[in-house]
Amino acid sequence: MADHAGHIAKVIRPALAEGKIVFSDRYSDSRYAYQGVTLSDDFDDAVAWVQGIHRGWTVMPDMTILFTIDPAVAVSRCGVRGEKTKFEKLEFLTNVQDNFLRLAGEEPSRFVIIDAGAELENVGLQVEAKVREFLNK
Repeated sequence: MADHAGHIAKVIRPALAEGKIVFSDRYSDSRYAYQGVTLSDDFDDAVAWVQGIHRGWTVMPDMTILFTIDPAVAVSRCGVRGEKTKFEKLEFLTNVQDNFLRLAGEEPSRFVIIDAGAELENVGLQVEAKVREFLNK
């Protein structure tokens, strides 16, 4: 979280102050979704708890593109790389995706959901179209 706060202070806020468009990969929602699973045994609503820690200092995006995919397909795409980390296990990824979908349900106007199981070219075209649509508002 300290790295995230530093990145916001040193990169994101100054860029926004200059009127720049900022694209970020794996931002606050990723922390909510992943840490929400990791801390689920420690808090009744770990996602809300992690969100609470970020409230007040994080910069909420105007648009979030959420790539969804069957977690079993995601695990199979990891290939044979030896022992899998918790981030490459079916149950964990299923719970993470559930958290992401919950977040998207709570803020449907911010989230654009794209099926990452589709053909790569199609996924890219959907992303491009959604970003262009958003920028042309």
